[in-house]
Amino acid sequence: MTERILILSPHTDDGELGCGGSIVKFVEAGIEVYYVAFSCCEKSVPKEYPCDILKTEVKKATKILGTKEPLLYDFEVRTFPRLRQEILDTMISIKKEIQPEIVFTTSSFDTHQDHRTVNEETLRAFKKCTILGYEQPWNNLTFNTSAFVPLEDMHLNKKIAALNCYETQKHRAYLNEDFIRGLATTRGTQIEERYAEAFEVIRWVL
Repeated sequence: MTERILILSPHTDDGELGCGGSIVKFVEAGIEVYYVAFSCCEKSVPKEYPCDILKTEVKKATKILGTKEPLLYDFEVRTFPRLRQEILDTMISIKKEIQPEIVFTTSSFDTHQDHRTVNEETLRAFKKCTILGYEQPWNNLTFNTSAFVPLEDMHLNKKIAALNCYETQKHRAYLNEDFIRGLATTRGTQIEERYAEAFEVIRWVL
């Protein structure tokens, strides 16, 4: 049985958006879920908020999901490609500390420069782990739906409640509840369930 799962989130909220419902289901099953955000995106925070507000918001969000206390780093948003060695070194340290069996990371098809860097360095740092890529349709040109986690109402409701902690990001279309429910319904329909989250199988270790 899987005992430890690691969620790698380039920026605060990426992990919740990509696999928030699955996180709730894993925690419900007694699995330890660890969450890492590599950037708290201080340069992207609206001017009316404190620059470090996303650190507060992500802690509230992950508490709702039930993860361990999130590990938060301060890599500057939109600069990950030139910081890839530091990011890799950070991942290697995390791997040694947590020793996860499954790692969730950004998709291989993600076009955001920070997300691509996290995906690529995940493959280098976690060679012995199962790696699944979560989807973010606004960044993906395409997506390989090769794994699914069926969700119940409670799982999806907690995902939405966690995302509602991001007051500073509510203007973003992908945080709209109708969109989140619609995508979960689409993925659920693919496997004859009410709701689901879909993932790209990047590496599978049995």
